[in-house]
Amino acid sequence: MFVLFFSIVLLVYFLINYYIYVRGIQLVNPSTGFLPWLKVGFWVVVWSYILGRVIERFHISYFTDALTWTGSFWLAAMLYFFLLVLVIDLVRLSDHFIGFLPQAVYTWKFKTGLLVTSIVVIFLTIVAGHINAINPKIRKLTIELDKSANGLKELKIALATDIHMGTVIGPRRMNILVNKMGELKPDIILFAGDVVDEDLEPVIRHNLGEVLTRLKAPMGVYAITGNHEYIGGVSKAVAYLEAHNIIFLRDTTVKIADAFYLAGREDRSKNSSGRRKEISEMLQGTDPSLPIIMMDHQPFELNKVEAAGVDVQFSGHTHHGQLWPLNYITQAMFEVSMGYLKKGNSHFYVSNGFGSWGPPVRIGNRPEIVEVTIKFRD
Repeated sequence: MFVLFFSIVLLVYFLINYYIYVRGIQLVNPSTGFLPWLKVGFWVVVWSYILGRVIERFHISYFTDALTWTGSFWLAAMLYFFLLVLVIDLVRLSDHFIGFLPQAVYTWKFKTGLLVTSIVVIFLTIVAGHINAINPKIRKLTIELDKSANGLKELKIALATDIHMGTVIGPRRMNILVNKMGELKPDIILFAGDVVDEDLEPVIRHNLGEVLTRLKAPMGVYAITGNHEYIGGVSKAVAYLEAHNIIFLRDTTVKIADAFYLAGREDRSKNSSGRRKEISEMLQGTDPSLPIIMMDHQPFELNKVEAAGVDVQFSGHTHHGQLWPLNYITQAMFEVSMGYLKKGNSHFYVSNGFGSWGPPVRIGNRPEIVEVTIKFRD
């Protein structure tokens, strides 16, 4: 199943890039002598990300880092070149039937100008998106529960999802995360999945686990699995993070400070090799009069969460599309793609994440660390 899925993704990736390639070379005057270099350079950049990720499974070096970084930025550029070419083709198609464009647009001078302008605009967009991606904000959220917590009046949580530690999210970004979380002085720290970005080797190489050991919270640092832990090998990822003071909840529930329950679900990816527990199984034996806080990486089936009596659920996974206009897709897929939602007595928060997958670029939303204050009934 995975091989079939990966083959389809590769085919779609190739077809999109081939479409951009065919339309792009039509804008280059063959007499300039630039065309052969453009053709070779284009395909080198196109395949650099895939080559980098494949090679780093066997050997990690500055060369694989360069391939991965180059290809990562291309993934973002590819999206916008594709949208631009699509719009241009729609205009050309309309002109074929209506004939509203002047003949000047079909000259080499105009085509060259269009190509250069497109490259510059998309380049500046990617640069701005990268600057946005490496400057997370602190989002503040307050939730009031109509439940007592054995005398605990409020709970301060530092929440982060979708960190994606690895080649792209390296020491610099991880130090930002740890420092900002430390400044919040939380009671407890929660990571709602995708702590690791697939391959563990870059994490080990950069010793990113050592950075995580600086996280301190009186009630502990807890995490759950996400789909990317499963892609790269969930057992190895969990073992590495647990060796660096991260407590994983894998379809388990713990009672903390005799005040509230914290439940953590396995990612839905578990179902491909077994079965993750139903919420009722996880909560069996808990006291429903105490607050129940749960983490589930992918925010599906919120109605089941509400029916199970969960008071607060934290999720991630969506990145809220990460690159505009992909947020419209995540909004169609999920009941809440980013932000807060209340259903009955259950409170939901879906974070757009701290890190990024693929391109280290965010356009349309800013990465975040969430400072959550939960107030309990006195």
